[in-house]
Amino acid sequence: MLILGLNGSPNKNENTAAMLNKALEEAKALGAETKLIQVAEVLRQAKHPFCNACSTPCNKSCYKGTDVDTLFQLFRKADGIIIGSPVYFGTVSAQLKALWDKGRDLRGEKALLNVVGGALATGASRFGGQETTMAAIHDMMFVQGMMVVGGGHGDHDAGHQGAATQRPAVKDEYGFTRSGILGKRVAEVALATMTLRKK
Repeated sequence: MLILGLNGSPNKNENTAAMLNKALEEAKALGAETKLIQVAEVLRQAKHPFCNACSTPCNKSCYKGTDVDTLFQLFRKADGIIIGSPVYFGTVSAQLKALWDKGRDLRGEKALLNVVGGALATGASRFGGQETTMAAIHDMMFVQGMMVVGGGHGDHDAGHQGAATQRPAVKDEYGFTRSGILGKRVAEVALATMTLRKK
């Protein structure tokens, strides 16, 4: 079982990464192979910074042979993907959106159909757009046919949309704990639904 963590923050080792590492740690404890992906680094090799729908169907001309192509191959093997983003003007980072928009060919192949997804977000303020950011991530996942889970678990409570923190994330005890619960939930549902994915 492979669970990926997608760090949509341009900051490699800050709040979003800390939350994702906590989530992946819990998934790993359940036997998952895990990998943290730095979206900003992956995008550096892309031949064009964002999708402009240059061809339909997508011919991958803007990223073929780059780290984006390699990442999308990894997506095809994933059983679960946890996406994290800082709140930027009430939604996901531009880097995360730019990467996800390049996945038109994944959608055409139904490559992420039934892959389990979870969302987490961190912001500067307690009510600083974390829920709208997670909703945007959920929407991105739904359009790829993913199965979205929230931050609930049988050992805890029914949960919420995912995990949300106020920075610094590691000092937001409740939100940071929810990151681990989300990782556990994604891994358990991914394990329970293995037969639904063609890998």
